[in-house]
Amino acid sequence: MSLDLSDVKRLAVLAQLDLTPEQAQQTLAKLNGIFSLVEQMRTVDTTGVAPLNHPIAALRPDLSLRLRDDVVTETNQREAYQKNAPATKDGLYLVPKVID
Repeated sequence: MSLDLSDVKRLAVLAQLDLTPEQAQQTLAKLNGIFSLVEQMRTVDTTGVAPLNHPIAALRPDLSLRLRDDVVTETNQREAYQKNAPATKDGLYLVPKVID
């Protein structure tokens, strides 16, 4: 996959960026470089490679990220938190509509 200059200009409009023609050309080259790298990475055979929770685990397993068990450690305090809210309904916060 590669982008062309019109794609970069469209992305700039969506991101509300004001790019000069030179900046658009530089951005095009950088983005196409990223896509090229992704395509190269897709060609690598990863069959049988276990995913790591941290990249350093491949080199130093003793320094890998130690994940704690996913258990609830606090009590449910929803009602206490919602007492300060201006409006709630069925346990949800009500907010004014801001997007039409």
